[in-house]
Amino acid sequence: MKRIPTNIITGFLGAGKTTSILSLLARKPENEKWAILINEFGNIGVDGAILDQQGALVQEVPGGCMCCVAGLPMSVGINALLAEKPDRLLLEPTGLGHPKEIINKLTTESFANYIDLKATITLVDPRHLSDTLYTDNDNFQDQIGLADVLVANKVDECVEYDLVAFDTFAQACDPTKAAIGKVEQGKLDLEWLELDRIERPAVHSHHHHHSDNAVPLPGFELAPGQTYVRKENNGQGYRSCGWFFGADQIFDFSQMFKLLSNINAMRVKAVVNTERGCFVFNAVNQVVSVSELSLDGFESRVEVIDKDLLPWDELETILLSIVQKS
Repeated sequence: MKRIPTNIITGFLGAGKTTSILSLLARKPENEKWAILINEFGNIGVDGAILDQQGALVQEVPGGCMCCVAGLPMSVGINALLAEKPDRLLLEPTGLGHPKEIINKLTTESFANYIDLKATITLVDPRHLSDTLYTDNDNFQDQIGLADVLVANKVDECVEYDLVAFDTFAQACDPTKAAIGKVEQGKLDLEWLELDRIERPAVHSHHHHHSDNAVPLPGFELAPGQTYVRKENNGQGYRSCGWFFGADQIFDFSQMFKLLSNINAMRVKAVVNTERGCFVFNAVNQVVSVSELSLDGFESRVEVIDKDLLPWDELETILLSIVQKS
């Protein structure tokens, strides 16, 4: 088979990776079939659920950095997508993933005849460049170091200081980037996907156990009478908790928006069935954005990520309280 053009779309928590891929899918050539491998730190699979509805081939590797805690599921997922003979493959690693290890995996002899690894695109929210929680993080630094294309996303939400900070930051990168851009709402330039990958050094060396004997996580199946399941994960100094609700669980839109606005966590994302329809909720630092999906009978998913252990039981009680009674 021909070698499939492949891009890694990376960025730290809340940088807008999924929104960017949605934008690319909306503008891809109509005659092309694209495939996406989604990797999330949490176990619920919110991003995969969103992208699965956009006409792309989607495989998921939830539960942590795909190359470290789930070595075999990563290979299985890629092979399953390649078997569909897509015209392009996109990989969205978790914001807490190690891009160096993912690149190493994709350039091994196992994939050399099947994958044409093109430019790695790294998204940055310029408002976080003054926050050491982000800039001191090893994964953030490696995402920047390994980027062929460095993109300031959400520039419509930035002030002039943020944009100047990004310009200074980007120009100081060594080696220089193949391209530097500024976009709103993740609208990446399609031409960036065609740029060649340049061998770039990672700042850090990550020595993690590769669980090649791991098996893919099974799909969620609720037992008779069960209305939801809860899954937790922790690693690299971060914790997540996610909930998966049956399609018959309908949430109050206003109450859900209020709840997500009040959760003081680094990252909150959800796909939720409400009385108004199905909506995607994204919250970063208690700022919530909402977009509608044209879906019916969809299983709701909520995922929260933070450095601290949050009161998951209390949050679960509130979630259950805003399910509308039929």
